[in-house]
Amino acid sequence: MAITTNSPEGGSAFVSALNNPKVRGVFYQVLAIVILVGIGAVIFYNTARNLHDLNRSFGFGFLEGRAGFNLGQALIPYSSDSTNTDALIVGLLNTLLISVVGIVAATIVGFIIGIGRLSNNWLIAKLSQTYVEIFRNIPPLLVIFFWYSGVLVLLPQARDAVHLPFFSYLSNRGLAFPSPIFGAGMRVVGIALLIAIATVFFVARWAHRRQAATGQQFHTIWASIGILIGLPLLAFLATGMPLSFDYPIAGKFNLTGGTVVGPEFIALLLALSLYTATYIAEIVRAGIRGVAKGQSEAAGALGLRASAINRLIVIPQAMRIIIPPLTSQYLNLIKNSSLAIAIGYADLVAVGGVILNQSGRAVEVVVIWMVIYLALSIVTSLFMNWFNAKMALVER
Repeated sequence: MAITTNSPEGGSAFVSALNNPKVRGVFYQVLAIVILVGIGAVIFYNTARNLHDLNRSFGFGFLEGRAGFNLGQALIPYSSDSTNTDALIVGLLNTLLISVVGIVAATIVGFIIGIGRLSNNWLIAKLSQTYVEIFRNIPPLLVIFFWYSGVLVLLPQARDAVHLPFFSYLSNRGLAFPSPIFGAGMRVVGIALLIAIATVFFVARWAHRRQAATGQQFHTIWASIGILIGLPLLAFLATGMPLSFDYPIAGKFNLTGGTVVGPEFIALLLALSLYTATYIAEIVRAGIRGVAKGQSEAAGALGLRASAINRLIVIPQAMRIIIPPLTSQYLNLIKNSSLAIAIGYADLVAVGGVILNQSGRAVEVVVIWMVIYLALSIVTSLFMNWFNAKMALVER
């Protein structure tokens, strides 16, 4: 009779495979994916069962129904007879508007304050530090309420609106300014502007390659300004200046004409940009501190002025430290824009909340929120990662 024994070769092969870092890494990643898929399946099953128990179906057909409500700010044609899809698009565009403008404003203010904190002027440094410590330690929702209820609401009424330059008015109804009316020839001006932007891009690349090859500098700033202004201006004059303005007029009870930016948008923009700017300022300060002091000393020994040292040597190197944490602050600002619901600004969350209350489709609306904010965050991260790669140090 033959006697068989269990060979340990199979077990030892499995153990040796797990000792391989690449195999072990793949194994744990596959295991993590399986666990996440399992958790997602459990959530999906429980949601489907709960909807079935409530005799409700899952679907997005309600998006084609009539919205039945008006919105205070819409960047596209919209009325109460529009569909829920149109309302969500309006909310998405408003979210994108406050996010993009807020990111630009927060970046500008953050860089100014961050550089101000490193100023040799005692007053500028202390004022910058005070600004950071005040706004950084207040919740963003309270900052929004401060600007909306504590500042903008206390402005004079429309009939007593504050006159600003360029035929603009400021009141508790918001900021009113002339709105442009474009004629048929403005399309040519727009094409000329695109051509000017492309020309500036190629000139900058040519100047960079020329300096790398010969060491000779080409002042692209003045050339770029001349191209960006001159070419569209020539097209504007050649087409007969196809541009006019609709000026706002202060009436007895309201402002008519022009473009009016509501107090909700202004309060949200000021709150998000000034709040986020405090964190950007600290990121900028840390990035500049991360550049070796010998770089500035060497540039100073060559006779460069302080402004040229910061612009040409310190800031470009600091950007490699600044950009990664800066991405997180941009994402935070986009997500904090959902606090607009507290003051009635018609962003994605506020519009979706109205649709949710009318249709009762809570799961579907929440899924739409999650997908859109996830998409916005991923697009922002991809762009910032690309920009970070462009600014990365290239060794020769």
